[in-house]
Amino acid sequence: MSYVVDFVNVSAIGLETSPVADALAGLRANEARYFNTKYGHAFTTEPADKAKALVDYVSRVLRDERGIVFASSPLEATEFVVEGVRWTYVFYESGLSVNVLYSIEDAGKRAVGFKLSDGMEIPDELAPKFKFVRQKSKLAGTIRGSYFVIKGQY
Repeated sequence: MSYVVDFVNVSAIGLETSPVADALAGLRANEARYFNTKYGHAFTTEPADKAKALVDYVSRVLRDERGIVFASSPLEATEFVVEGVRWTYVFYESGLSVNVLYSIEDAGKRAVGFKLSDGMEIPDELAPKFKFVRQKSKLAGTIRGSYFVIKGQY
């Protein structure tokens, strides 16, 4: 069942099995608020088992670009296009959010972003390879984020 993320009344619906469910819900709400404010887009997620193609797409980009395979289980995923950019998000049980930003135009921006929920450790798959910057959020507490540029075609 799809879930339209409410960034006013933050809920952990769909994320209950995460040890940092409330922080992950805040992170998801933070993303929803951004897309609502900037683009007027309602951020809607699907359970990972119903969005297998999206989870597989993100997994393939991570594996092919950097050899990254997460041990954590995906909980939810979403994909949408705004202003010529395809955004694909996967939220993992560990508290990790991964997004693939992929411009439809050939010369556009293409990157993978990682955001860590407040209270989670940096996953072993990312710890030695990436530096994380901190960002404060009213909805999510302290978010730590990093990214890399995609070089391949997906």
